[in-house]
Amino acid sequence: MTDIAQTVKDAQERAAVLAQALPYLRRYAGDTLVVKYGGHAMVDDSLSNAFGHDIALLKLVGVNPVVVHGGGPQINAMLKRLEIQSTFVDGLRVTDAAMVDVIEMVLAGKVNKQVAGLINRAGALAVGISGKDGGLITARRLQRTVRDADSGTERVLDLGFVGEPVRIDPRVLYALSGSGLIPVIAPVGGGEDGETYNINADTAAGAIAGAVHATRLLMLTDVPGVLDENGALIPELTAEEARRGIASGMISGGMIPKVETCLEAVRAGARAAVILDGRVPHACLLELFTEAGPGTLIRGE
Repeated sequence: MTDIAQTVKDAQERAAVLAQALPYLRRYAGDTLVVKYGGHAMVDDSLSNAFGHDIALLKLVGVNPVVVHGGGPQINAMLKRLEIQSTFVDGLRVTDAAMVDVIEMVLAGKVNKQVAGLINRAGALAVGISGKDGGLITARRLQRTVRDADSGTERVLDLGFVGEPVRIDPRVLYALSGSGLIPVIAPVGGGEDGETYNINADTAAGAIAGAVHATRLLMLTDVPGVLDENGALIPELTAEEARRGIASGMISGGMIPKVETCLEAVRAGARAAVILDGRVPHACLLELFTEAGPGTLIRGE
């Protein structure tokens, strides 16, 4: 095949892809999508660049994406550099006053602007904010109760300045999206007591998706999605099926809090939530604009 023939063939294939995507583009035009960005997709350069282009494309075709990002590896690196030791309980970092200052600096500073920069370089306009800006996320201190295996007694673990959302005020998101901008949110919230709280990025994304009645919450993870007893991907679950999966043990380990976040998002107002494999290039576009969505979609009742 000559170079010219190959060029024509490539152009025809791209045109066919666009034609196939048209019905999906129409389906999501004007809708709000919340994307939780983290895991391997955040530290792999090729995946990061693909993510930036995907979010920019969503905005350019009329979708209103809202990005909530994590930053665990970056926080770990800074704490190690400052020789600050971390302790984790059930996957949550115990956070004292000195540590929350570092976390806010890393998440709302360096990481937040890096993520916004990926989207800006791809041709859209993204603005980095934290949950404290515009009163977006009001948080309270999160406490966990654990049961002693020997005595059976329960005790409360104080995780310090680890928070959970109690109120979402989305007005700043509507203002940004309505002005053609893409909000990129660091999961740091402000308490009614004036304190700063570190919030799990999944939890923050789920709360925001519910508050804005997002058409989709897309959670980029480092797993294919929810798997059945044979290790096969489950393409779709109702909320009731997801709850039964947790109760039966089919959904276990680190997948439980992710599914619970999806359930809370759809309960609070999101139309559906999807657990996606962020290691797959263009996972968001594959989920939204093709029949072969690569993750597990969880619908409300």
